[in-house]
Amino acid sequence: MPNDPKFPVPTKILELVERFRDNSAAYKAHTYNETQTRREFLDPFFAELGWNIENKEGYAEAYKDVVHEDAIKIGEATKAPDYSFRIGGTRKFFLEAKKPSVNIKTDTSPAFQLRRYGWTTKLPLSIVSNFEAFAVYDCRVKPDQKDKASVARVMYITYDEYAERWHEIASVFSKEGILKGSFDRYADANKLKRGTADVDDDFLSTIETWRKDLAENIGLRNRNISQRPLNFAVQRIIDRIIFLRICEGRGIEDYGRLRSLADQKNIYTRLVDLFMQADDRYNSGLFHFRAEKSRHEAPDELTPGLILDDKVLKRIFSSLYYPESPYVFSVLPADVLGQVYEQFLGKIISLTSGHKAEINDKPAVKKAGGVYYTPTYVVDFIVESTLGSLLKGKTVKQASKLKVVDPACGSGSFLLGAYEKLLVWHRDAYVNDDPKKWARGSRPTLVEAASGGWKLTIAERKRILIDNVFGVDIDAQAVETTKLSLLLKVLEGETSQTIQPELIYQRALPDLGDNIKCGNSLIASDFYLQYQTALFDEDEQYRINVFDWKPEFPAIFKAGGFDVVIGNPPWGALLSEPELDYLRNKDSEIIVRMIDSFMYFVHQCTAKLNSSGRFGMILPDVLLYQSDNQKLRKVLLDRFTLTHILNMGNVFKKVTRPACILTLSNSASPKPQVRVADLSRLPQVQKQRSMVTGSGMTLLAQKELVELPGALFVTTNIEGYAVWKTVNLVRHEKLISLVDDDGIQRGVSPDLKEAFLVTAAAAKKAGLEISVLRKALTGGRQVKRYFIDHPDLLLIYTQRTTDLQALPKVRAFIDGYRDAITCKEVEKGKHSLYALHRAREERIFLKKKKLIGVITEDEIVLALDEQQTFVTDGLYTFAVVDGVDVRYVMGILNSRLFVFLYRLLALESGRVLAQVKPTLLGQLPIRLLDKAKTKEKAAHDHLVQLVQQRIDLLAKRNIPKTPHEKTTFDRQLTASEEQINVSVDNLYGVKLEDYAMQEALLEDSALTDPMVADA
Repeated sequence: MPNDPKFPVPTKILELVERFRDNSAAYKAHTYNETQTRREFLDPFFAELGWNIENKEGYAEAYKDVVHEDAIKIGEATKAPDYSFRIGGTRKFFLEAKKPSVNIKTDTSPAFQLRRYGWTTKLPLSIVSNFEAFAVYDCRVKPDQKDKASVARVMYITYDEYAERWHEIASVFSKEGILKGSFDRYADANKLKRGTADVDDDFLSTIETWRKDLAENIGLRNRNISQRPLNFAVQRIIDRIIFLRICEGRGIEDYGRLRSLADQKNIYTRLVDLFMQADDRYNSGLFHFRAEKSRHEAPDELTPGLILDDKVLKRIFSSLYYPESPYVFSVLPADVLGQVYEQFLGKIISLTSGHKAEINDKPAVKKAGGVYYTPTYVVDFIVESTLGSLLKGKTVKQASKLKVVDPACGSGSFLLGAYEKLLVWHRDAYVNDDPKKWARGSRPTLVEAASGGWKLTIAERKRILIDNVFGVDIDAQAVETTKLSLLLKVLEGETSQTIQPELIYQRALPDLGDNIKCGNSLIASDFYLQYQTALFDEDEQYRINVFDWKPEFPAIFKAGGFDVVIGNPPWGALLSEPELDYLRNKDSEIIVRMIDSFMYFVHQCTAKLNSSGRFGMILPDVLLYQSDNQKLRKVLLDRFTLTHILNMGNVFKKVTRPACILTLSNSASPKPQVRVADLSRLPQVQKQRSMVTGSGMTLLAQKELVELPGALFVTTNIEGYAVWKTVNLVRHEKLISLVDDDGIQRGVSPDLKEAFLVTAAAAKKAGLEISVLRKALTGGRQVKRYFIDHPDLLLIYTQRTTDLQALPKVRAFIDGYRDAITCKEVEKGKHSLYALHRAREERIFLKKKKLIGVITEDEIVLALDEQQTFVTDGLYTFAVVDGVDVRYVMGILNSRLFVFLYRLLALESGRVLAQVKPTLLGQLPIRLLDKAKTKEKAAHDHLVQLVQQRIDLLAKRNIPKTPHEKTTFDRQLTASEEQINVSVDNLYGVKLEDYAMQEALLEDSALTDPMVADA
């Protein structure tokens, strides 16, 4: 293959190849070791790919390009890959180095070892190399110790091919290639179809097996246990085992300690002994068996007394270790554990009458269609946009006072993200302020890391967690999972030796009972003032789980509230009628009609912010446009300063409910610019990149945020602001307030029962009376602006009572006509039958003056109907109230200004929400003119006159015959249209320069979206 000029072969690579060729026998001797291979060949090789191998700039640990993993690896029996290549602190791929005497092509051990690490950490690709060969593996394929070295290998290049194939390597694995997205594209294009399995799905399957086995055995051996204690016991045992196994992997606990229990009898008794020792060592609520004054929760007196068979625990322990286990617990990412637990928490163990354990979806999860873990990049964005913005310019003392809460914390993903942000921020703050100063004293905050650089001491990590991080969840299991995740984060990077100094003063971990609490974030104890406790049985009271925020967090609310509220609240939570009534009263100011649990969370939790607080959540996108959310949008606009509005589209795995991200500030000044973007059509990788870089986000001033009629906070078409702001300031009424009581109605749907359409010729031949016939429209193409192109179709009423003499003829005609209709004629559209619902249709369609319209995602087209025309379901119709000239309204709605505004605001693209069309139409602003004022009456009458002139002109559209007559007529039409447009512009104070981009905008199909990114 020819060399790519974008990636010319560096001279250094050619020199390395030549040196290896000339001395290959010496290099392949067993005396030439791995360290020499790395220093002499692999380090310079990857340096030529743009990687800062030696960290010559002295970047802090979190920002190094390359981490030499084996320098810090202590726990697992098999060591980690030698290099971890990173962008912005995020791992992209591993490199496992071997000496040249190892045959990479056939040796299974290096490949299996690398793939375990890559699979556990969810890296798509990683590399094994001894310089003689360069082998790339697809780490999404689940590793098996029986796999050959060739399994999941997607690239294999030998050293003598480096010059010829350098472009293949550099385009994918160079730092530049990764930054430009080539790595991701290559990974997507080369994903193997067979054998790929996500580690979170696989690990979930594993612990679900553990849960089933434990539940069945505990239920069998402990006949007095009931459902809730059983669920508690099973989860707590699994949590403890995972915690200790991860600590083994990290070198905090002796490796293989759990596995050694499998060779003994009475395993559970011995396991409880380990748990007791962990209580003495860690002080975590996870291991809490004895009453202590300093503890915030009651001790676990249940699980130590359970009976559990050895065989169940043996199976669990055997699946925890190499080589049976495909997982590397030392590097199991927090987000993987979180995703697994989020799904795990969606299940509940039930006991049958025969005391057999069954596992099913929780009712709320079943209703929602599953549990959806928030992607890490979404968590990171919301954390950075809220907590990150508050940390800027803060001192460490000021930062210690910040209080972050997730009111529906689930498995803890948002709190983990916030805690990680706080850890990094504190470390950098100390390092930038003379790190040696902070490493001195009896209680230092910094300590030198084994791999170089500085890290926070465990004491400081504990302090930050206790001072800053808080959470609430209605599910007790979720609360325990969040605690587990946070405690593991405290211990990240620690070893048995590094935590030893902390044990001099206190146990290694904090009790999080005062930070992470179980309760219903929406329903307080005053619920039982409205509904007597006796109305609810014990299970129902346990499920409702009332929670009073101020007594639970007294110091925080005494200081004014939380600084940061973040999360992904429940969407469409299952609520009983009493709960709904309570919430409708409590949150009455946001109720329009329908309500969703996420709306209550937004309303109540924004009120828990202090005067400078920040709020950020991922929410259903209906918040942005649905009329049911209109009052909530108004509250947000009136009381807060919005900072981000991102239309996200689908972000959750295996779910198609679109989302949006909303962040806001409770601070009155200074008003930051708002970042607005539509990322809904982008693939996940591009969404993530846009959110990291800020590309595609339009910057707006707060004054440009308006509650558009029944729709969005804002449109991102910057050219439309001048027009919209002007229109929004004009005195007006919503169209719907000018429409008569029947509202904006859609035509009748086909039903083939009570009425049908017939040509005029057929009606005349049958001798049908004109009183039983009405003109009919069956399609949008028949309606033009200001006129209707009536087809030769008439509607026959079949049940009219006002013309009894005609009924016999109608009945006879219908009976004979039905027999005569052929399938072919129906397919050609010559005959169509329609249902006629008497009370509604006669009242609506028989009006003498009404507007008939085509309303699509692109435009509004309206014409005046004076012939009592019947319309089918592709058309809309409405009449205006007495005293309002229908021509005045029609002129405004057909104008270029309203075409522009409608396209700017239309919401139909990509949705099946037809009702949004008339809803949006009804919300458009119609300028009111006071006819008692001479100037305003003149403006009104002028527009009406122009519209009537156009109607009269269009009535003559078939008269011109010659080319010259047609050209002249077309010019008259153009002039007529422009006169109406100018008249409407003047009514709303819009200037011609406001339309500088109009033509491009109106032709841009993207304008049919609710939000358009400034790409």
